[in-house]
Amino acid sequence: MNFLLKLTPNQMLVSIFALAGLIAGLGSYAIYVSRAYSYLSEDPAVCVNCHVMAPYYQAWSKSSHALWTTCNDCHVPQDNLVSAYTFKAVDGLYHAAVFTVDGQPQVIRAREGSSAVILENCLRCHSPLVTEFTKMNVAYDQVLKGEGRACWDCHSQVPHTNISNLASAPGAIVPFPESPVPGWLSDLL
Repeated sequence: MNFLLKLTPNQMLVSIFALAGLIAGLGSYAIYVSRAYSYLSEDPAVCVNCHVMAPYYQAWSKSSHALWTTCNDCHVPQDNLVSAYTFKAVDGLYHAAVFTVDGQPQVIRAREGSSAVILENCLRCHSPLVTEFTKMNVAYDQVLKGEGRACWDCHSQVPHTNISNLASAPGAIVPFPESPVPGWLSDLL
């Protein structure tokens, strides 16, 4: 640390700019390689940026929900843009951390916060059916207390079917993203 005290103001300024440039460059590269920008879209194919999501994407693409919904319609709050993008950012950072260290379970299930959002969106889209015929319009905290049932308690096959583990669809035909490695660099390798 003593070397910092020996730097002239110009050297200190150059060091600060060099460090800032390094951080900005590595950050930009991480955003590019991880395709972080793609998560701003509504395209369901973005979900297979993480290859472990292939069976879930394939199951959704063959379901009746694929005609009418995207992943975000069910898995992201729909009340306003701020809560939607905040949820996507927090959930995305969690998923990125888990997938980066290869810590995902063999059977991926929604966490409690995600389950609450999913149930809210089920009820939002299917409210006439739910309120008129089943009288089951409940919040997720009521489900946790045993005061009601979640939609997937009965509809476990909707829309992802019953995926038993990550290897359950080894030949999944999904739109995997192209390699982030530029062509000129691939040619060198």
